Amino acid sequence: MNTVLPLLAAPGPPPGNPGPDRLPESAREGLATTPFGLYVHVPFCATRCGYCDFNTYTSDELGPGANRSEYAGTAIAELRRAARTLGPDLPTVSTVFVGGGTPTLLPADDLAAVLGAVGELFPVADDVEVTTEANPESVGPASLARLREAGFTRISLGMQSAAEHVLAVLDRVHTPGRAVEAAHEARAAGFEHVNLDLIYGAPGESDADWQASLDAVLAAPVDHVSAYALIVEAGTRLARRIARGELPMPDDDVLADRYEQADAAFGTAGLDWYEVSNWATGPGARCRHNELYWAGANWWGIGPGAHSHVGGLRWWNVKHPAAYAERLARGESPAQDAELLDDADRALEAVMLGLRLRDGLPLTALSDAGRARAARAVTGGLLDPAAHAGGRAVLTDRGRLLADAVVRDLTD
Repeated sequence: MNTVLPLLAAPGPPPGNPGPDRLPESAREGLATTPFGLYVHVPFCATRCGYCDFNTYTSDELGPGANRSEYAGTAIAELRRAARTLGPDLPTVSTVFVGGGTPTLLPADDLAAVLGAVGELFPVADDVEVTTEANPESVGPASLARLREAGFTRISLGMQSAAEHVLAVLDRVHTPGRAVEAAHEARAAGFEHVNLDLIYGAPGESDADWQASLDAVLAAPVDHVSAYALIVEAGTRLARRIARGELPMPDDDVLADRYEQADAAFGTAGLDWYEVSNWATGPGARCRHNELYWAGANWWGIGPGAHSHVGGLRWWNVKHPAAYAERLARGESPAQDAELLDDADRALEAVMLGLRLRDGLPLTALSDAGRARAARAVTGGLLDPAAHAGGRAVLTDRGRLLADAVVRDLTD
């Protein structure tokens, strides 16, 4: 089992207790040769979407020490800690992903400053992929041009739907056409890769609404689309509305129909799936940062609540922006807890993540019981028989609809 390592509010864990300020030698093995990325979490949102349970905050939820104007400097302070910890032989940064929240609520110059600090502190690959998430209403031609000038190469816009009433149910504030308009502006600014995010199965969404969303995406200048089934997370405003009977619970059969409809539309338009919820026009358009996660590579997460993984050591920061800023201001680690994964943990995660990918995973990655269940999954139409004969577990189209269940069955 993995070992949980409590991290104290001090410059680093006690001697002999590995953590992000004192990496164990086992975590340093392969550091220079394993792909490495940086995630920067920006926890600010203008409003809270009813379905969202991410670690984000509106202005009303923030206290002293957590204002946006100082955030770039605070994030850069953690970047400096990361460079000190990972050095002296620093890994080369192959991807940077700025997520949220709504990163583009920060001025473009602040995001540029964070990216500039990455280049000053770390070696950076010539072909580095640099992504920012954005809400469509939070960017415009001038800010997009500044981000592109600073070195951002990819943008992921939260479109969710083209239907106004569906956006209202999700508490999204942009107008239906704004996401596509922003995609055109991003291309005009020189972004190499543009993604649109969709959510399907919202209460009140009709077949026609979903088709209109698909049509809008495919009319936009995108080379990548992410589409996610609506999940009702406990504690969210959406969950409370459903519990009160104001809205119906998403229907599993409808979610499956929506997924098949999307996959067919994307495939016809030349967007092929490479992960259960992600489609791209080709390997060069795939999100390399997410692929780094799915491959179990190394990344350092900057920001409140951000998670990191280096060589089997995983840790996560304190959640509240004020507590995060206070720790860094005192010269302390913002990490809250850590765990050192053993070989069995890492193998299990490799199966859980790898099975969701188009290439699947080798059958040798499964336990004896897992391989027996994989054979039954082939008979049940969930795994591809030709791939299985060649020694791999690869989801069929039907298997993708039941991916979570297949993963549970093969890893139990």
